[in-house]
Amino acid sequence: MRTRLAIRAHALLERHFPERRLFLRSDSDTRFIRLKPLTQLIAFSGSAAVIAWTIIATAVLLMDTIGSGNFREQAKRDQRIYQERLNAMADERDMRAEEAVAAQERFNSALEQISVMQSQLLAAETRLREAETGLGVVQSTLRRTMKERDEARAETEVLEARLGQTDTPLPGSAEAETNKLTLEFMTDALAQTAAERDQITADAQDALDQADELSHQIAMLHDQNDRIFRQLEEAMTVSIKPLDKMFRSAGMNTDRIIDQVRRGYSGQGGPLTPISLSTKGELPSLDASRANRIINQLDRLNLYRIAAEKAPFAVPVKSSYRFTSGFGYRRDPKNGGRRMHSGVDFAGPVGTPLYSAGDGVVTHAGWQSGYGRIVKIQHQFGIETRYAHMSRIRVKVGQRVSRGDRIGDMGASGRVTGPHLHYEVRVGGKAVNPMIYIKAANDVF
Repeated sequence: MRTRLAIRAHALLERHFPERRLFLRSDSDTRFIRLKPLTQLIAFSGSAAVIAWTIIATAVLLMDTIGSGNFREQAKRDQRIYQERLNAMADERDMRAEEAVAAQERFNSALEQISVMQSQLLAAETRLREAETGLGVVQSTLRRTMKERDEARAETEVLEARLGQTDTPLPGSAEAETNKLTLEFMTDALAQTAAERDQITADAQDALDQADELSHQIAMLHDQNDRIFRQLEEAMTVSIKPLDKMFRSAGMNTDRIIDQVRRGYSGQGGPLTPISLSTKGELPSLDASRANRIINQLDRLNLYRIAAEKAPFAVPVKSSYRFTSGFGYRRDPKNGGRRMHSGVDFAGPVGTPLYSAGDGVVTHAGWQSGYGRIVKIQHQFGIETRYAHMSRIRVKVGQRVSRGDRIGDMGASGRVTGPHLHYEVRVGGKAVNPMIYIKAANDVF
C-alpha cells in the first residue's frame, strides 16, 4: 500500500517536476547533475518562501514608513496649532493689559472730575448757607422796620387825636408852627419807613431767587455727582473683579492676602483714608458714603496691585518658545516607570533671556545636581519659584528682584535632552502646577 502511494506521488511529481539534468562542461571533461523531482520541489518551495518573506517584510517596512510619516505630520500640525494658541493667548493678554491701562486712565480722569465737582459742591453749599444767613438778616430787619412803622403810625394817630381834642391854634402862632413841623417830620419818617420796607422786600425776594438758583445748581451738581459716582463704581468693578478672580483661580485667600499686604505696606502716602463731607456734625451724606466705598475699593485695588507684583503671575519667558512638557507624572524612559515632573518646560534657543515671575529675594544661584545652573527666588505668601538648566546666571544670592527683571539665560545644563527652561512654583515647599498662576493672570496682564 505504501509502495503504491509512493509510486503515485512520484508520478505526480514527475508530471510537474520532470527529472532534469544539469550539464557542467569544462575544458577536458563534461559532467552532469541529476535534479530529481523531490529536489526540485524542495528548491521551489524554498524559493517561494524567500520571495514571500521578502514581500511581507517590504510591505511591513512601507507601512511603518507611511505610519511614521503620518505621525510626524500630525506632530507638526499639533505643534502649529499649539503655537497659534500660544500666539492668540499672548495677543489676548496684551489686549487685556491695554484694557486695564485704559480703565485705569478712565478711573483717574473720573477721580479728577469728582474732585472738581466736590469742590464746586462745597462752594455751592457755602454760598447757600451765606444766602440763608443773609435772608435771615433781611427778614429780621424787615420785621423790625415794619414794627417801627406800626409804632410810628400809632404815635401819629395819637398826636392827631391830641390835636383834634385841643383848640385849633391860630395860624402863624408858635404852637401851629410846632404842629406843622411835627406833622412834616412824621410824614417824612413814614415815607422813609415805607421806602425801606419796599427795599427790604425787594432784597428778600432777590435773596429767595438766589436761594432757588443755588438750590437748582446744587441739584444739578448732585445729578452730575451721581453720574460720576456710577462711572467710578463701574470702573472699580471692572478693575477689581479680574484681580479677585486671578487670586481665587490660583487658590489664594484674597482676604488673607489683603491683610498681609496692608500690614507690610510701606508705600508713599499709606493706605487711603475715608473722607467726610459733613461740617456740622450731621450724619454722613449719601455722596460721602459712596465716595468712601469707592475709596475703599481703590485701596483694595492698590493692595491687589502690590500683591500681584509680589506673586509669580508672569511668564518667565518673553521671547518665542515651545511648551514641551507639562506638570505631573510622566513615563521614565530609563526604568519604564513613572516619575513626577515638578514643573513646566519652555524650549528655545540657548541664550534666550529669562525673567523673574514676581518680586522676591534670590535664595540660591548656582549649580545643583540634575537642575544644572538654577536660580531660586523666594516671594511673599510662602511662594518660591525655580529656574533650572540655565546657561548663564545674572543674579546673586540675597539680591532683591522685581517682576520682569532678567535673572539669566536659557541653556542645557544639568540632566537635559536639549536647551530649555524648567520652571517650578512651590508653595510651602510643595510643588504646584505653574500654569495655575500663568492662566489665572491671562485676563489681567
